[in-house]
Amino acid sequence: MAYWLWIVLGITLIIIEAFVPSFSIVWFGLGAVIVGALLWLGLPLGLTAQILAWATMSSVFCVLWFVVLKPRMRDKTTAGIARETALGQVGQVVAEPGPNGLGRVRFSTPLLGEDEWPVRSTDPLHLGDRVTVVDIMGNTLLVSPKPNTEAQ
Repeated sequence: MAYWLWIVLGITLIIIEAFVPSFSIVWFGLGAVIVGALLWLGLPLGLTAQILAWATMSSVFCVLWFVVLKPRMRDKTTAGIARETALGQVGQVVAEPGPNGLGRVRFSTPLLGEDEWPVRSTDPLHLGDRVTVVDIMGNTLLVSPKPNTEAQ
């Protein structure tokens, strides 16, 4: 096969990757581009050697991606579990809701990296009230007053 056929095949496979969410076809395309480059440089390869080189290069790229590179790129933050982390947390009102309905609550331990959060509530809130997080609306927490469980 001519070198330019391998390069066209490689570029086509890389373009197809844009429509397939697996991020694996790109490695086969890159392998084809490498074989095309080897032929362009004048390396005398028969069709069997070309296909073997393509399969080898593609396999090496796949192994490097899935075994070496991808595990190092994993998101190790807790960003994906924000809702589960915040629900049920108890804080104290440090700023009563104003005319826009937003107040502020401080948590004893930081909640998702911050100790103070803007909050909204369907119930009236007063300075010093203890509240529980019941939902998240964007960057605002929806809270409800925590019932007083002290003995009277």
